[in-house]
Amino acid sequence: MGRGDRGQGWLRTAGVSFLLAALAAPAAVGSESAAVDSECAACDDELEASTVGVNEGKLSFLAEPPPKAVHHHHNDIVIGPESLREGWVRLEQCHEHLDAVPRAEVVYPPGRIRGVSVASSRGIDRAWVEGPSLQLEGVQRGAELCVKAESRAFSAEQDGAYTLHNGPYMRRFLDGYYPMRVTMTVRYPCDRLRFAGSKPEPQPGFTVRDRDCRVDVEAWFEGRLQTELRFLPTTASP
Repeated sequence: MGRGDRGQGWLRTAGVSFLLAALAAPAAVGSESAAVDSECAACDDELEASTVGVNEGKLSFLAEPPPKAVHHHHNDIVIGPESLREGWVRLEQCHEHLDAVPRAEVVYPPGRIRGVSVASSRGIDRAWVEGPSLQLEGVQRGAELCVKAESRAFSAEQDGAYTLHNGPYMRRFLDGYYPMRVTMTVRYPCDRLRFAGSKPEPQPGFTVRDRDCRVDVEAWFEGRLQTELRFLPTTASP
């Protein structure tokens, strides 16, 4: 597997792009091929409120959450025994506090995502699957969207380890990147695997917890975030 974007989807609206990252494998889920003309009222508000010191893409973790609600992206990922052979993982991907846009499109790269379906939505007039894409109409400020799918985001490494690649996650308007929250719950077969670490490493604004056959990740940041969760077979030595 390569090191591009795999299994995620770009939501692009006029000068705005939010990567609806299902997850990424060494090449995760991402495509820049979709664009829809519309406006992002929330981003306009933020741009007018502060044009000084805007993040231009460099990853910066936030030790304290922003005072206002921001786009929250959550992935609930299940690594099954078959994932070790095939690389496919099951996932439910949810987005909260979406910005208001009249129309948007989430595009998934063919071959890296399958079985996409809308699990639930709120504050969105219409949401439907069209080929390798998800079409949205009438997205209201604070809308929520959940999608179910399978993503080819889990890969075997030459040293015998396995890696789950996620991202890049970003919330972008014109040339600036704005605060975003990403959380992940990764469930894995602990009779087959053990958690061995993450990239980036835990730090203020980026927490990683391993317990009861699951890894929980929470990130508050600006810029572009890519993560790797590394697992070792239970028979492997530390």
